[in-house]
Amino acid sequence: MSESPNEWQAWLNSLDARGRATAESLRARFEALGAADAGDWAKSEICEDLPHLARFTLLRSLWRGPIGGWADLDAIDQLPVAQRLLAAGANKEDLVRLARAVAYEAVFATLDELDTGSDVNVSGIDAGWLVMESAEDGAPTGRALSGLHEDLLAMDPSGRDGADLWQ
Repeated sequence: MSESPNEWQAWLNSLDARGRATAESLRARFEALGAADAGDWAKSEICEDLPHLARFTLLRSLWRGPIGGWADLDAIDQLPVAQRLLAAGANKEDLVRLARAVAYEAVFATLDELDTGSDVNVSGIDAGWLVMESAEDGAPTGRALSGLHEDLLAMDPSGRDGADLWQ
């Protein structure tokens, strides 16, 4: 649920000058990326100390690249198997939808594994992983990006939450 402009301003007024500048800058960055409810994202990042800008940017990038990259009807032409299926009478739009759905499932499964932090099917191995936000210089900030798989559908730039993938 989005805050009203008055609520945003009241919250801004509760911050010191540095906090207001940080909040306005963060909100502007979310807006530039096309985030709906940019103020909510910025406020949550500041109040809860969560790396929402990094999270938003990563998930948006995955939709635009690995998933959305297949939205162009000509993208499928690079795959020999698609060429054979088209020659056999397959519908090109269906193949594109299939490629996007498979890409979505692969991205979702990868994010789910990253969110798990370890291989739950292997015991006795003391190894794991963590996805972490980094500063502009590449240094880790200490803020983990968790639950990425949970928000993947909501980041569909079409606003359809991936509904078109399963038509």
